[in-house]
Amino acid sequence: MIRVADESDAEGMLEIYAPIVLETAISFEAQPPTVAEFQGRIRASLERRLWLVCDAGGRIAGYAYATQFNPRDSYIWSVEVSVYVHPGFHRRGIGRALYTSLFRCLAAQGYCTAVARITLPNPSSVTLHEAMGFRPVGVNEGIGYKNGEWRDVGIWQMDISPRPLQPQPPLTFTSLAGTLEWDNALAEGAALLKSRGADVRP
Repeated sequence: MIRVADESDAEGMLEIYAPIVLETAISFEAQPPTVAEFQGRIRASLERRLWLVCDAGGRIAGYAYATQFNPRDSYIWSVEVSVYVHPGFHRRGIGRALYTSLFRCLAAQGYCTAVARITLPNPSSVTLHEAMGFRPVGVNEGIGYKNGEWRDVGIWQMDISPRPLQPQPPLTFTSLAGTLEWDNALAEGAALLKSRGADVRP
């Protein structure tokens, strides 16, 4: 199932994220956060935005989230997004399913634009994002140093929903949770897993 994450999911998400920090340049963090630090990130983000998990019988198969793009007021309709999938669950459509639900939920809240930053090269991530509708809008050349090399970061952007002439502040997810629109948004991504016949058991 795809559902909203909570702080109790932090350990399962760190099982995915910590090796990415330690073994790759995908994340520019030098050390993985502690469980408590990760819980704090979830708690802070859920005040306005969203973290989703793919729950495979109590194990976190993947997660996706939206964070603040920029703290200045004029950016409040934009988010930065990321998705991570456990290596044991790769190639089962979980990333696409999580993103599908995430973007439907963000649109329901009133967000308009999603931005993704991808450390290059990362062809699998580029393929996923462009399949979801992202388009490349630029590259920060040599912007970060990780694992002995200066790294480029590509920037991809996607419209989540049409931009209204007079936008209202985005809604909190708690104000939508339990509504038919919200339940349908979560179900849309899960339906992709079922339509693929994806086995999300470990």
